[in-house]
Amino acid sequence: MSAGETTGPAHARPALEAVGLSKQFGAVRAVSELSFTVPTGSITGFVGPHGSGKTTTLRMLLGLITPTTGSAVVTGLPFAALAQPARTVGVVLDSLGVHPNRTALGHLLVYAAAVGVPDDRAPQVLGMVGLEQVGRQRAGTFSLGMRQRLALATAMLGNPQILVLDEPANGLGPEGIAWLRDFLRAFARSGRTVLVSSHLLREVEQTVDRLVIVDRGSLVFEGGIDDLRRSHTGRVLVASSDAARLALALGAEGITDAQVLPDGRLAVGGTLEAEVAEIAGAAGVRIFGSVTEHVDLEQVFASMTSGQYAAQHYGPPAPQLQHATDPYGGPR
Repeated sequence: MSAGETTGPAHARPALEAVGLSKQFGAVRAVSELSFTVPTGSITGFVGPHGSGKTTTLRMLLGLITPTTGSAVVTGLPFAALAQPARTVGVVLDSLGVHPNRTALGHLLVYAAAVGVPDDRAPQVLGMVGLEQVGRQRAGTFSLGMRQRLALATAMLGNPQILVLDEPANGLGPEGIAWLRDFLRAFARSGRTVLVSSHLLREVEQTVDRLVIVDRGSLVFEGGIDDLRRSHTGRVLVASSDAARLALALGAEGITDAQVLPDGRLAVGGTLEAEVAEIAGAAGVRIFGSVTEHVDLEQVFASMTSGQYAAQHYGPPAPQLQHATDPYGGPR
């Protein structure tokens, strides 16, 4: 059984949905009137600075915190009403919740019994996350990268349709992040769903196809990652056989921000290279070359969220400790 196994048909209803969620802790309003959906079969990034209400929102979605107002549903039902929650949603909220003296296999066997799956599922999920060789090793000896994989294996025990992961790449190096990206893509290709949170857009940018961006408990963006790129992209500079004709064709498709540059290229705003090429082909205009003046999405993200975040990530860099890495993608 692989990470991309198919467990059933995709449903038309959203996998997860928040409707007007708010949460008040005393005088602090952690989440405010937050509504969004996570479509079935998508990898949705839930992104915001530290303290923006992401974890509180995830806990409300999963029935661990009662909203002050609003509602949250999983496949159309409140989490508490799910007949077999572990077979519907696999959750990673904390990779550290493993008894240090228990082996990886022993930890999974305890959880397998709790969620009602056969014992042989435990070695299967160890294999999925690449820990089959250390199944009888005590979890207390694991690196952070290994603990992250064990947490994901625990979430996969019930063979769920949905994964909800809170900062799963924390502490992972490039190798571990690449492995996680491949795992989540394979999971979603089977028609299943991922909601993954992060405080860094760059960390999930190459993995997700949709984004929900929050700041200070409120929604600031929801949509496809290409929509975010399109709305903040620089100009597309196009060398073509007929710039004027291409500009007319683009205008007919509603793309009116186009002007001919002194070097003869057409500068087009508010679109992507692929769209320009498609419209040019339909109009019989040859494209000799194109380039996009890229805008860094991480900078866009910083501008959409708090100034505190921008200062934290774009101010003078703090000294960094050098860590040895392990074969599972995280520091030792």
